[in-house]
Amino acid sequence: MPRWSIAFVRLVDRLNYGVGRMAMYLLFVLMAVLMWSAATKLYGRPSLWTLEMAQFVMVAYYILGGPYSMQLGSHVRMDLFYARWTIRQKAWTDAFTVLALMIYLGVMIWGAWDSLAYSLTLKWPDGALLPEIGRLERSPTAWRPFLWPIKGVLFLGFVLMFLQSLTYLIRDIAILRGEEI
Repeated sequence: MPRWSIAFVRLVDRLNYGVGRMAMYLLFVLMAVLMWSAATKLYGRPSLWTLEMAQFVMVAYYILGGPYSMQLGSHVRMDLFYARWTIRQKAWTDAFTVLALMIYLGVMIWGAWDSLAYSLTLKWPDGALLPEIGRLERSPTAWRPFLWPIKGVLFLGFVLMFLQSLTYLIRDIAILRGEEI
């Protein structure tokens, strides 16, 4: 395999490992938000922001932890036939399925980018640029947080998952060529 592909695989693995390890700590943030919610409800003064913040933190945990989970091989897999196959057969199957995953992630990245651009009021849903830039999208709830941070996390998570999928494809190609990364 070319040196650049090996360096790319190692760089993406290191990046997703670090992001995934940091994302694990979002569970503690989620617990703190939910404990605050429970405590304020106990004293009859529930906070407006806790439910939506808990949802945002959970989305960030899930989306940013996905590439790390893929890297560790923790995703659920149907091993009815797969477990009995040779390494080459597994590599062919994985290369085909990862290509399908990359097409899906490409569509998700495109949608996340459009949603983020709309949230930052860079363009209307029809693609035309807005005349007034800077009027940021907000949630319609009583708390009314800005939506661009969570939409940015979604975009980043999909990009990281796409990059991790690309490293899987490079590894599968290396296995099919009889090389190891």
